[in-house]
Amino acid sequence: MKTVVLRQILVLWLIWPGVLAAEAASLFGAGLAGGQGALVNLGQGGEDQGGASLFIGRDGTSFFRPYPVRVAPETGRVYLGVGEDAAARLRNLIATAEAGAAGYDAVQYGARVKPPRRPTQMTIAQIYHWIDATPGQPHAIGRYQFIPATLRRLVVKVGVSPNAVFDAEVQNKLADALLVEAGLNAMQAGEISRHKFMGNLAKIWAGLPTPSGKSHYEGYAGNKATITWARFDAAMAQIFPS
Repeated sequence: MKTVVLRQILVLWLIWPGVLAAEAASLFGAGLAGGQGALVNLGQGGEDQGGASLFIGRDGTSFFRPYPVRVAPETGRVYLGVGEDAAARLRNLIATAEAGAAGYDAVQYGARVKPPRRPTQMTIAQIYHWIDATPGQPHAIGRYQFIPATLRRLVVKVGVSPNAVFDAEVQNKLADALLVEAGLNAMQAGEISRHKFMGNLAKIWAGLPTPSGKSHYEGYAGNKATITWARFDAAMAQIFPS
């Protein structure tokens, strides 16, 4: 028994660097399509456009304990402690750092095999099929660069049907769940500061900067912040004035 356990530990030790490398490849890119620089931003010609989350979506491995998400049963919408205008402005800010001009059709540029159609023309089930049929490459997709583990988790959490089209409405709904997990409602309730919330966002999306001006994942798989801290802070102050 001891020999078997030791052998299993040795195997895990040997393959773990490869696992981390594969995960990093599915989350990060050397630069945004269009030369913006940090995550993955392609569009019809690229792939994981914006997958900036390092471990988000893996229970127990994110850098902060996710705040609870509530979904209104009558509408299927994530409960946000802010109005739609503020939420939309926040999503736009994140998309600027993550997806660029490709927007909702962004795909990680590093994917060798692209989706057969634009992401917004595919159902979630079809996106799952593309992911499963093209192992060993990055798969971050959409305006908010959802990686496979995060996408699957959020679809279940929010209650989106796999047969739903991966359109703007669905992508926004899934992004709202990440915003709440990062502490949007907690910030509005005064439980955490705006800067704390911004730090949590930067741990999800690598294109967003930390106070140092660098990405939380600076240099990891070529990542860097695509906007300055001054711009990030000013934009957040306008969206959420104290």
